[in-house]
Amino acid sequence: MKLRIGLVVLSMILSLLIGLSLSMGGRSEREANPSSKNIVIGLSMDTLKESRWQKDRELFVRAAEAQGAKVLVQSANSDDTRQMQDIEALLSNHVDVLVIVPHNARAMAKAVELAHEGGIPVMAYDRIITDSDLDLYISFDNVKVGEKQAQYAIDHLPKGRKLRFVRIFGAKTDNNAFQFKQGQDNVLKPYVERGEVEILHEDWAENWKPENAKKITNAAITENGSNFDAILASNDGTAGGALQALSEEGLAGKILVTGQDAELVACQRIAAGTQAMTIYKPVKRLATEAAELAVKLAKGKPVIATASTNNQKINVPSVLLEVIAVNRDNLKSTVIADGFYSYEEIYGAVPDDERPIK
Repeated sequence: MKLRIGLVVLSMILSLLIGLSLSMGGRSEREANPSSKNIVIGLSMDTLKESRWQKDRELFVRAAEAQGAKVLVQSANSDDTRQMQDIEALLSNHVDVLVIVPHNARAMAKAVELAHEGGIPVMAYDRIITDSDLDLYISFDNVKVGEKQAQYAIDHLPKGRKLRFVRIFGAKTDNNAFQFKQGQDNVLKPYVERGEVEILHEDWAENWKPENAKKITNAAITENGSNFDAILASNDGTAGGALQALSEEGLAGKILVTGQDAELVACQRIAAGTQAMTIYKPVKRLATEAAELAVKLAKGKPVIATASTNNQKINVPSVLLEVIAVNRDNLKSTVIADGFYSYEEIYGAVPDDERPIK
């Protein structure tokens, strides 16, 4: 079975109409008519260790089941070999579409190739798969994530003196980490060139682990003492590691720390005043749209993508969702208003006289 993608330019240059048609070869009638049976979606996830990814799984499965689809979920525990084994198992279970949250963007190119050999379309979820003929990519605008993190720090630090930053990037195996860095670079570059910002220390946190972020922060403190203004941590896990190191030095709440994913513990830290901000990515919308797109891909129905993302081989039709910067001022109007967390979950440990009115 061959997979053919037709791209029709819409009113805007980046608006793409993806027409997927499947030539059915010698398959059985049940296989040749996906709409005539319950769709089976294979969901291969990098990890379920973080609460954010548990939410993605639950919301995706719920949205897919609401459309009559069945979801087979595998989690690789951040192991490339295991993720390939998971995908081979999903393909052997005759899934109609494969959705991958890759641990290693480049390693999963082989998974796309294997799926296409069986005529199975592949969608990358949240993280792009590089060096492959990927069919579709859905995520948040990751460059804007980095831009919002850096701009928040610039806007909320004292003016009139040189600002000193420490930067903690994510995992080098995750293409998103490079996009977050790119977004930060977009904002910081002119300030650095004018001598208004100095990057004192920066490093990559392997596998996004908080303990690696703590080591990076410890190194920055060893080199510079407390003589810096902000830590641009690329996600809430690395922010947590940075804050552990700052707490040990009595610096928590005194140095601005960014984050991403709006994890509950991060929102609690924001309410308590130790973490300055996080990036809220409405996961419910991402998971719901991804499930809907997966079903359409499985049925060979047209899918409208509003952007494209170069994955070092092709320009992949992409759906990129907006993100929101969250701090103490808008916790209620964002994550609480959306039902992402309850008021009590976030403010339960905050003294009554320091809580905002419900």
